Amino acid sequence: MIANPSWLGLLTRISRMAQRWLIEWWRLAHLGAVLIVLTLSPSSYSRESRLALGRHIYLNTAPILLGFSVLCALVTVVLTRIVLVTALSYGLSQYALQVVIRVLVLELIPLTSALFVAMRCTIPDGAELMAMQASGELDDMRSQGIDPVRCEVLPRVVAGMFAGITLAALSCVVAVVVAYVAAYGFSVSGAAAYTRLFGQVFSPAVTLIFLLKTFFFSLAVSLIPMASALYGLPGRFRTSVRTSAEMRGLVRLFAVILLIEIASLVGNYY
Repeated sequence: MIANPSWLGLLTRISRMAQRWLIEWWRLAHLGAVLIVLTLSPSSYSRESRLALGRHIYLNTAPILLGFSVLCALVTVVLTRIVLVTALSYGLSQYALQVVIRVLVLELIPLTSALFVAMRCTIPDGAELMAMQASGELDDMRSQGIDPVRCEVLPRVVAGMFAGITLAALSCVVAVVVAYVAAYGFSVSGAAAYTRLFGQVFSPAVTLIFLLKTFFFSLAVSLIPMASALYGLPGRFRTSVRTSAEMRGLVRLFAVILLIEIASLVGNYY
């Protein structure tokens, strides 16, 4: 019996897509392992490397701290007032601040911080790295005996992770303080009850999940754009190839963030 050529073509395309998918995820995992080794290696922190790392950390963190903190404070005020008024109307005011802390601090801030860092810092850094790859600058560095992963990729990934973790930590502090002020005003009379409520929400297991989620969010938004930049231009550079690589990188990024968020929700509530 002769196989239908259309089915053979479909199976071939599916096989190629699966192969490309596996190769891309393997390259991502390999790059992450290489960067972990380089991060722990003292040879990665020469004087030039420290200057480059400090420059990237400053450029990725300092310009966005104030704006995101103000935005977080405004969202916290609005959300806290909405929850307090709604809970009071239903006679559930004792649960209002717990809902605010769980929704805002545990879920929204880590996710929003990671996406904000991705849009403002790591995706533009990945585009810059992709332009260097396309122009042959990274190949020139390799021909001169310079490792571009150590010199160009590592500072950007570490800076992105630092920006994501710093932004999430500062925003959580701002949200906690603003939520207290919105609920109790500028008085210390509610400090004891608020501290006890905060401790009830952040149990050891929830705290561990929160820290791991923030870390993996920051790792994902820092690593995936760099991997897409390094491995997304097979052969001669073309605009269509670059666009395809960027789109695949964005899909992988949002898929990983979604998986991390689902895992954290399962750990917190099941």
